[in-house]
Amino acid sequence: MSDPRRASMIRLVPHPGLAAPRLRAISAALFVLVAVGALPAAAEPLAEHLVLVSVDGFRPEFYLEDSWAMPMVRQMAREGAKAEGARSVFPSVTYPSHTTIVTGALPARHGIHYNTPFEASGQTGRWYWEEAGIKVETLFEAVRKAGGKTAGVSWPVTVGAPIDWLVPEVWSLDPESDRLAPMREGSSPGLWRELEENATGALNRRNLSAAWINRDDTLGVMAAYILETKKPTFLALHMAASDHFQHEDGRRSDKVLRALSAADHAISAIVEAAERAGILETTAFVVTGDHGFVDLHTTVSPNVWLVEAGLLEARRDRGASWKASFLSSAGSTFLHLRDPRDRATADRVRRLIAEQPPSVQRLFRVVDRDELDAVGANPEVPFALAAALGVTFSDRGDGEVLGPASGGTHGYFPHDFPQIQTGFVGWGAGFRPGATVHVMGLEDIAPLVARILDLPFSAPDGVAPLGLLATE
Repeated sequence: MSDPRRASMIRLVPHPGLAAPRLRAISAALFVLVAVGALPAAAEPLAEHLVLVSVDGFRPEFYLEDSWAMPMVRQMAREGAKAEGARSVFPSVTYPSHTTIVTGALPARHGIHYNTPFEASGQTGRWYWEEAGIKVETLFEAVRKAGGKTAGVSWPVTVGAPIDWLVPEVWSLDPESDRLAPMREGSSPGLWRELEENATGALNRRNLSAAWINRDDTLGVMAAYILETKKPTFLALHMAASDHFQHEDGRRSDKVLRALSAADHAISAIVEAAERAGILETTAFVVTGDHGFVDLHTTVSPNVWLVEAGLLEARRDRGASWKASFLSSAGSTFLHLRDPRDRATADRVRRLIAEQPPSVQRLFRVVDRDELDAVGANPEVPFALAAALGVTFSDRGDGEVLGPASGGTHGYFPHDFPQIQTGFVGWGAGFRPGATVHVMGLEDIAPLVARILDLPFSAPDGVAPLGLLATE
């Protein structure tokens, strides 16, 4: 039953045409309705601040097993709440996943379908950097509408976002240029210089390059400084070194361990910043990721079939008369048609796939439109291919269809095997110690955050696992 005392939170403002006796009658009726639960009572926030940390390529074993170099995160999992696994989106890659985390919507609804948009005249290398591409409300917007302050440090799809203290994730496509210039120019006015003067020292490619582990150290220092000095209601941080080295080395190597250690150190520094700021007891921490990882052995290049069939040219611009092209997301690839209504070409591509020998067809499966709809994937494609464990796709249109592969990747269909699951840990204000769920979805994180911060927020596809939260 709702607490009757919360009826006092309903404040009636007299209307000039409403007599006082009638106003008192309405007030009394509302009191009764709230007391018996007929109207929802106003909720109280479970935390005043929430820090959302994404460790790219974060896997559940990083906190469920003792052999990984993440003592801070393991402490959080031990003392707080956790999931045994968190289901990604399709494709299970960084930008669609991170957008789902902060919207509670799947890619079909939020509009960020891949890391890179399909470009009909050929891929330029640009990513979905701009927040304007998101079609639904984000947690950043919800917090600001509720009167809170927000911060984002290297969070994907935030260029131009309404964030109070922002350092976006973006880079120049020109390798000869200052590749950090778009990141610096996209930051909140004065923030980059303030960070350099008071927190990080000079920011450059020696300490902010995706190729080096110390990038995560630098990002952690940025986030810790912003939390301590600005005390935002909601801060989101993305660290990617573990992803970089799992791509390079596979699921486990010395560099992967070092990258995880750097991410864990950054999280510890943020916790200490909250303590110094005097807000640790009122701050909730969420540590999650975007996808797991799979070790590789084989590459499949289905665009070779399309070139051989005359549906595509092996050129960067796909040729003047191309009709169909696959766009790879590593463990999956999506068929794009020049004319989305061209069912004849889509059917022809299906026949090309069906004509391949069983030794090739066992390397992937076809994901039809009904299944794409069920998992909230790109609504603009007729079908996709989902790779088998250890297989990845290439966009290349020349050479052999099959080739060797090494290292690791992701992008797979999120229900096909557990290796692609990411993780979730909740610690601090609002979380119930020892609470565990078996598997949750990335779309469930935004409504959980909204409940902790008591935000008016609609997550279109997610449902908060409320059992992870402390009893109210």
